[in-house]
Amino acid sequence: MCGGTVSRGGIEVRSIACFGAVLAAVLLALPLSAGAQQPAQVKRPAPAPAPAARYASQRDTLNQNTVTVISGNPNGTYLYLAYDMSAVLDDGNDLRILPVIGKGGYQNVMDVLHLRGVDLCITQSNIMTYLKKTGEMGPNIENRLAFITRLYNEEMHVLAGPGINDVKELDGKKVNFSDVGSGTQFSTRLIFDLLGIKATEINVGQADGYQMVKSGEIAATVLIAGKPTGSFAKFKLEPGMKLLPVPYTEALEQDYFPAKLTSADYPGLIEKDRSVDTVAVASVLAAYNWPRDTDRYRRVATFIDAFFAKFPEFQKPARHAKWREANINSALKGWKRFPAAEEWLAKNPTQRSPTASVAIDPGIVRAQAAKVAPNDPAAQERLFQEFMEWAKSQSKR
Repeated sequence: MCGGTVSRGGIEVRSIACFGAVLAAVLLALPLSAGAQQPAQVKRPAPAPAPAARYASQRDTLNQNTVTVISGNPNGTYLYLAYDMSAVLDDGNDLRILPVIGKGGYQNVMDVLHLRGVDLCITQSNIMTYLKKTGEMGPNIENRLAFITRLYNEEMHVLAGPGINDVKELDGKKVNFSDVGSGTQFSTRLIFDLLGIKATEINVGQADGYQMVKSGEIAATVLIAGKPTGSFAKFKLEPGMKLLPVPYTEALEQDYFPAKLTSADYPGLIEKDRSVDTVAVASVLAAYNWPRDTDRYRRVATFIDAFFAKFPEFQKPARHAKWREANINSALKGWKRFPAAEEWLAKNPTQRSPTASVAIDPGIVRAQAAKVAPNDPAAQERLFQEFMEWAKSQSKR
């Protein structure tokens, strides 16, 4: 029982201790009913991801399937082909092609080997021969730099000023070899060396080079790119200016082949129905030869799957005309193919490229052979047959 009471102002109040004990006893005596007595569990929606987490997810998705292709500047053709890759292959989040303006041939190889974030490059096929010979990018370059496909022919353009009628007359003269690190600079050095031409090199853009030829400050400007090129297509001959022929000699046989520039290519530089003999080098799409168990290998392989599967789209009229010279099956002397590309071709033997890998006019070959050996029919025929056999081998795997 509780204790006594306390009188306050004439009212008896039971002690606090006694009241608490009674209340506790009453509560314990009440029946328990879970459904009636316990509060209902309310399901609350999961909190939305924090902005930082959402942005990180978007960033990872963008980077995971984006492939960068380092190309060239608007003077040549590389940039246009890289844009075509983006136009044909972009499909939202699964694959995105990011064209990057580059210096061209030589520098592009430097970038794909050493620059973070560069997956593919467009360069010239003769660079492999050069790098193996010089070793300037380290030993076993053929195991670090792999080709995906041969692309198209890059013709040599030599625009000379008054008084120059033969390319060999550029010996000792000041000549623009285009931008530093460009494929033009790289290949012009090699071709001039093989032809025995020792020119004084300067390096400016083609628009500047044209003005310097026009003013007589330099003897010629050179561009090696797929015809018709953006810059040369805008030029017009000033008095005394001319496109010089470049002879196809035996010394050029390993990495080059005969070609022709026509009035249809450059109506502002070549008279109607006339042409100019020259030489050309193959362009190539290449990549660093990543190990198979890397994300970079996966990204390049994803690109290859889409690129080869949709290759016929590149040879339709909406795309650059130079795509019609490309052949995904063509081998390249001295190069190894990226493994994912080799495997795709092995699994898809019926999907052959519809065009030959080298656009060859036998008449051009014979004409160039006659110039190389003007008084030796036997040597002319040997040169012709050797080159045609080489061209034939390029269309085979």
